[in-house]
Amino acid sequence: MSLVEPATQPGHLGRLIRSELALVFRRRRNQALLAVLAGPPALIGIAVKVSAPPPGAGPDFLGQVTGNGLFLVYTALSVCLPLFLPLAIGVVAGDSIAGEANIGTLRYLLTVPVGRGRLLAVKALAVLAYSAAALAMVAVSGLITGAILFGIHPLTLLSGDTVSVGSGVLRTLGVIAYVTFALTGLVALGLFISTLTEGPIAAMAATVAVTIIVEVLDAVPQLGASRQWLFTHNWLGFGELLRLQINFGTLLTWSALQLGYIAIFGSLAWARFTTKDITS
Repeated sequence: MSLVEPATQPGHLGRLIRSELALVFRRRRNQALLAVLAGPPALIGIAVKVSAPPPGAGPDFLGQVTGNGLFLVYTALSVCLPLFLPLAIGVVAGDSIAGEANIGTLRYLLTVPVGRGRLLAVKALAVLAYSAAALAMVAVSGLITGAILFGIHPLTLLSGDTVSVGSGVLRTLGVIAYVTFALTGLVALGLFISTLTEGPIAAMAATVAVTIIVEVLDAVPQLGASRQWLFTHNWLGFGELLRLQINFGTLLTWSALQLGYIAIFGSLAWARFTTKDITS
């Protein structure tokens, strides 16, 4: 009987996933990023409480915050999506492979009975978990701050209709789920870039830089309909969930775009990582 446990056994894979999740969430830098993400919702809430913004000023949903703390969640997401969340996710995704290669542990990992494709999938799962945690940090901070400062009331939708608190909370959970999935294309991009270099800082910077460039292109109206193919284009599309009649077909179409980016960059990452000469 072999003393080496096959990588295909569920127990071995489970330990590998737990180990990777622990590595990601116990890293001080990643913990600090999560703590920082809790700041913008609280600061926005305090600023609005001290001085209510004039109509039409500030980011989306800011004018409705004083009437319902749930809108602080949506405002915080609108503020954090362009930069803060991509920065946090880009750092973790860029470090996922390149960081291990830089400190010499990647070569050790590959001596364990686990295929490179399986290891890449575990890395991707850990980054996705961190992405979900980052979104949850922003949302929970916004919800708690909003509840304390403004209270949670029946939600007035963008269509002007009002729904119960329970329905409002359910729609808010849908918003969080939508945004979490909307960021999966960014996760796949960062994972691919991380396979291209052994320098984690370079991978992090490249992931964030590419995201910012795409966001700038998305803001150029002269590009016309071509902007709808950019992975950042519908990040703020969660407003569709705040209408009385939700167009689920539109939401599915927007989400399908991320599946395309996952397929493209996931395949590129797999092709690169499974053929890469690991020297450190």
